[in-house]
Amino acid sequence: MLTQRDSQPLLQRAILTCVIVSVVLLLIASALYPGGSLADSGSIGFDWSKNFISNLFQEKAINGMANPGRMWALIGMAVHALGDGLFFIRMSRVILEKQATWVLRVIGYTNIVFNFMIATALHDAMVTISSTLSLLGLFYITVFIFRTRLHVLKVCCVGCLLIFYYTLYLYGAGDLGLLAIMQKVAVICSTMLILGLTIYTKASDFPSNRQGT
Repeated sequence: MLTQRDSQPLLQRAILTCVIVSVVLLLIASALYPGGSLADSGSIGFDWSKNFISNLFQEKAINGMANPGRMWALIGMAVHALGDGLFFIRMSRVILEKQATWVLRVIGYTNIVFNFMIATALHDAMVTISSTLSLLGLFYITVFIFRTRLHVLKVCCVGCLLIFYYTLYLYGAGDLGLLAIMQKVAVICSTMLILGLTIYTKASDFPSNRQGT
């Protein structure tokens, strides 16, 4: 049976694989998207500054045509959800403070489901739930990162939190024009942060772990 130490390289490889595969699948889905956006229903193809990623999950594009990229997008979202969940699960094995470990583990397992359900008819509710859980998890991680000497990751965590909060503000305010752009910015930033934390953190980085608390 694998110990937590032995499982770290396996989790790292699984997370990195999920990130790469999900990005590739969503890019394929966007390339196959027929067209149409909220700003222009007659537009051709997927416009990264005007379309939302959720448009890729629909059976029909906004212009009324069948969406041949839907299956690619759904599979890509499933892989993304798995990778996101594994990330929080791994961090629960790196940050060994009892409460943080429990919170991150719960977020990891539950967000696998909630993130994928963003691609369903429950999109709006799942965005709220998964975003709240992800922000809670990132807040815990940021607090513990600030106790380390990983100064670049400290800046990245704070920056990502601010971008998340601003994106959610736009979502609540209904500013769909700017939200379409910030959605992509938030996705790119969170993906880069996940990669950074996955590659560059280990249990010995955290003082509380070294002290045995």
